[in-house]
Amino acid sequence: IQKLCDRVASSTLLDDRRNAVRALKSLSKKYRLEVGIQAMEHLIHVLQTDCSDSEIIGYALDTLYNIISNDEEEEVEENSTRQNEDLGSQFTEIFIKQQENVTLLLSLLEEFDFHVRWPGVKLLTSLLKQLGPQVQQIILVSPMGVSRLMDLLADSREVIRNDGVLLLQALTRSNGAIQKIVAFENAFERLLDIITEEGNSDGGIVVEDCLILLQNLLKNNNSNQNFFKEGSYIQRMKPWFEVGDENSGWSAQKVTNLHLMLQLVRVLVSPNNPPGATSSCQKAMFQCGLLQQLCTILMATGVPADILTETINTVSEVIRGCQVNQDYFASVNAPSNPPRPAIVVLLMSMVNERQPFVLRCAVLYCFQCFLYKNQKGQGEIVATLLPSTIDGQIAENLGEEEQLVQGLCALLLGISIYFNDNSLESYMKDKLKQLIEKRIGKENFIEKLGFISKHELYSRASQKPQPNFPSPEYMIFDHEFTKLVKELEGVITKAIYKSSEEDKKEEEVKKTLEQFDSIVTHYKNMIQEQDLQLEELKQQISTLKCQNEQLQTAVTQQVSQIQQHKDQYNLLKIQLGKENQHQGSHSDGAQMNGIQPEEIGRLREEIEELKSNQELLQSQLAEKDSLIENLKSSQPSPGTNEQSSATDSARESEQIAELKQELATLKSQLNSQSVEITKLQTEKQELLQKTEALTQSVPVPGESETVVATRTTDVEGRLSALLQETKELKNEIKALSEERTAIKEQLDSSNSTIAILQNEKNKLEVDITDSKKEQDDLLVLLADQDQKIFSLKNKLKELGHPVEEEDELESGDQDDEDDEDEDDGKEQGRYELEGHGVTIFTRKEFTFVQIDLKAFSEVICGVLDENGPIFGHRFLKVLLPFIT
Repeated sequence: IQKLCDRVASSTLLDDRRNAVRALKSLSKKYRLEVGIQAMEHLIHVLQTDCSDSEIIGYALDTLYNIISNDEEEEVEENSTRQNEDLGSQFTEIFIKQQENVTLLLSLLEEFDFHVRWPGVKLLTSLLKQLGPQVQQIILVSPMGVSRLMDLLADSREVIRNDGVLLLQALTRSNGAIQKIVAFENAFERLLDIITEEGNSDGGIVVEDCLILLQNLLKNNNSNQNFFKEGSYIQRMKPWFEVGDENSGWSAQKVTNLHLMLQLVRVLVSPNNPPGATSSCQKAMFQCGLLQQLCTILMATGVPADILTETINTVSEVIRGCQVNQDYFASVNAPSNPPRPAIVVLLMSMVNERQPFVLRCAVLYCFQCFLYKNQKGQGEIVATLLPSTIDGQIAENLGEEEQLVQGLCALLLGISIYFNDNSLESYMKDKLKQLIEKRIGKENFIEKLGFISKHELYSRASQKPQPNFPSPEYMIFDHEFTKLVKELEGVITKAIYKSSEEDKKEEEVKKTLEQFDSIVTHYKNMIQEQDLQLEELKQQISTLKCQNEQLQTAVTQQVSQIQQHKDQYNLLKIQLGKENQHQGSHSDGAQMNGIQPEEIGRLREEIEELKSNQELLQSQLAEKDSLIENLKSSQPSPGTNEQSSATDSARESEQIAELKQELATLKSQLNSQSVEITKLQTEKQELLQKTEALTQSVPVPGESETVVATRTTDVEGRLSALLQETKELKNEIKALSEERTAIKEQLDSSNSTIAILQNEKNKLEVDITDSKKEQDDLLVLLADQDQKIFSLKNKLKELGHPVEEEDELESGDQDDEDDEDEDDGKEQGRYELEGHGVTIFTRKEFTFVQIDLKAFSEVICGVLDENGPIFGHRFLKVLLPFIT
């Protein structure tokens, strides 16, 4: 073994390592301890490094399986078996000490090669059998660990699929987290498919393994049970119980399969499950016909006794506490001539001593489940079982244990006392108590009553609802009777020790408490109604708060709009009141020759006067143009000032109307709330007065005073809480009223401000209209002035006097200014056509024009056409010399 381990560790050729591992495999069964101690580390290394060769991996996995597994083909002594089990656990602990080994094994299971996958499945199954919880935890934290194992159920090779089922059995045992993961990895669907493919109850051991795995997934796992029901898998269980012809025979495997199937049904409807889950499964079993199929097996002939017993127990839990299923079971008839109810046939079997005792216990359990929460069935059974005479269900029971009989008699007598309403004079509660005190004694009576609960069979019967006894001698109590004794023992003891005066006081207290309960119930109903009303008020208040916030937002927007209008108004006011003066100097020092001085002077004076008038008109026109352009820029489009202002005023009027309407709604809601709150306060005051009167008028002695005081304190606490909530509502309503007043003041101020702004807007619109008219007049006047100047220049030319053009004069003026500022190198002259996108700069050495193309194109395409050819001529006349 040592030489083989050295070859595995040191050989460079894969064939040498493979042959060495194969030799270790052949020795691993007989020399398990030696191979495990010396070779385990080398085998794990082979799994890590030689994963590309499936043959050597398969040999290594088989060798590890032989080392860890405790399976023995030959019979061995008991001591040897224990040693082998300890050896397997020790080697398993060594293997899983490094969690990477289990993760490596999970990754190898993804290999489809049969020589790798099958030994890997067997090895992991053996690890789970040896140290299940530790291996489960490692697999649970491994990425996709459970999902990799679920792929085994889809393997087309049956041996791997079947061993995969065994692996999942060991993996899901007593681990709820893994059970949930396996269930949500579609395990139910795959397992049910396998059971169907294998022939349901007629299948082999594979069906048995699948059923055991299903039980592991469903037992004590409410989440998986709910998933199984919601996935409609209960409906797929019905074909399991189609047993066919009774003469077909019942093989041992079929009995085992059907037994597991019945247990699986009981897992879903067990009394230990949550009531809601059990009830939904019971209804699903009735709707899909599963209960009907079970009743068919129940009434069939040739069914083995153990299957019939388990079927009766299964039907019992399917109908337990479910009225629909109980009614159906009551309607089932046995196939006899004439037909008889199935429950009657079962009861006859229960009282037949020749039947097996476990079968009789199962029938008793079925009878108890049929009566559980079934008032209709209980009434029918009681009417059937009541005796026709009063002769007799105690002194003749000489074979019973005397103490137990005495305890049962004491229980019956105690029930007669506790539930006695004193309607019969001969058997009144006081007379029965006196009879007990004189003949038996109170202490002796209580001692005999305790014989029941101290009996060992009592404690055994109180554990589970299903009767489970080895023989009839042990079957004295049932589960429901033990619950009844537990409830009545204490109250009967108190009833025996109470005196007649205490009974009278107790009766009075009961009546008083009943009255008080009725009053408290009435008050509770009133309080609930008030709670509902308060909730409605709270909702209304929250709605009002939201509306208030919306109103405040709207007011804020109005204030901002008003401020914007104010700013626009101030800007227009400043622009209208601004007067720009453009001064220009004109030089005349030219010497005139050959013309009469008087005529030339007169002409020059006329020209100067015309030029000054023209400059004044041009400055006024520029001011009007700038004003118009500013108004155009502040409005959507030129020429629509009236329309936009009307739109703004209409919009503002609509907003004001909406605000007024919302304010009126708020007022009406606040008024209605005030009325409701006043009404609630009145009702609460009346309630307080009634409570105080009740507290003063109902004095109850003993323990009842504490009860009454506690309930009264509870009511007073609720009332004080209601008063506190009402006080808070008052404060909130007060705050809302103040906010409403503030909003109203803001609205009033906003209305006044809007009215003022509206008047100012109207004034501005009139001013704009006047400005347009003045502009048109100025344009006409400029045209006339240009015509006059042109005619005067022509006259001067005709007289032979040299006349300088206007552009040359302006250029001369610019040159003079450039001469004055030529040292500083700064801007020498500037001429702007305001609002037209053109700015002209002149310096001593050059002149340049800055043009905003968009604005200039608008001037060319729009403004010239709008103002006429005269204005266009003037514009081009000014601009042309600088461009050329």
